[in-house]
Amino acid sequence: MPKPKRKIFFDERWIGAHGIGRVAKEINSSISPEPLKLPFSPVSILDPILFFIKTCFLPSNAIVFSPGYNAPLFKVRPFIFIVHDLNHFDRAENSSFLKKLYYQIILKRACLFADKILTVSEFSKNRIIQWSGVESKKVVNISNGVDTNFNLDGKVDKPNSTYLLCVSNRKPHKNEDRLIAAFSKADIDHNIHLFLTGESNEQKQTLITNLKIEHRVKFTGRVAEADLPNLYKGALALVFPSLYEGFGLPVIEAMACGTPVLTSNTSSLPEITNDAALLVNPDSELEIKAGIEKIANSEVYRNELINKGLLQAKKYSWEEVMKKINYVLNKI
Repeated sequence: MPKPKRKIFFDERWIGAHGIGRVAKEINSSISPEPLKLPFSPVSILDPILFFIKTCFLPSNAIVFSPGYNAPLFKVRPFIFIVHDLNHFDRAENSSFLKKLYYQIILKRACLFADKILTVSEFSKNRIIQWSGVESKKVVNISNGVDTNFNLDGKVDKPNSTYLLCVSNRKPHKNEDRLIAAFSKADIDHNIHLFLTGESNEQKQTLITNLKIEHRVKFTGRVAEADLPNLYKGALALVFPSLYEGFGLPVIEAMACGTPVLTSNTSSLPEITNDAALLVNPDSELEIKAGIEKIANSEVYRNELINKGLLQAKKYSWEEVMKKINYVLNKI
């Protein structure tokens, strides 16, 4: 008698506008799985227990797939998940006692019992192997894809000002304070503004006021994904000197839109940009300042980066990501 076809049960709670959410959305739409229908947030303290209980009642031919960091307390069905990076473990500013406890008690155990661990870069793959002690063959780099909406087509609705763009949030590892300080001191046309996605906060406003650049820095508020391509295309360059990224999707999205990129020479970013971006030391305000000056003051250099970036961005498609994921699913 032939074995019943595997059924994939997917934790759809991760789907959203954030980085992991966009990956989850693409995977969900491509493989059309069964929803797990779990309560609460996937980052709830009760989630490992509720996740485990839910898997106990799944059919015997189920494969459980989480596109994020959560996992059941024990494995009763084949299980795969995506560990995008070890940011909350590696970066002290993003960590806490409870987060480290979760990584040690839940995440590391899940790495050991998972059938496969998916991740998004060789940098993250190597960190996961080093940290968890699993064999190299257990961790699969599926990379990330760029939505086809990020392209050169269509009219660009530029605002009245020329701007450098930082697609970011207020998390410390995004290194915005150093970027804002470097921007304030950069020897560039003072009609060039700095746009940051998301809402400002009191700390950022105080910094900007102290640097006397209130008229040159703008926070765009929440940007819908459909509006992001236009924002990239209108920018003089993307400035993304993050201290730590498992992949760094804004970098490739900007390249696909024909926008030159300044980013960091750390974590996954040199790997995914592959000489198609201006790399700086994100711990050095002077290097970020010099990078802003180089990219803002030379149209020739920007055009060089644009051409390299367009070629690099073509290497990252959701079609290729899904081929890798389906290969893993078919092996289980």
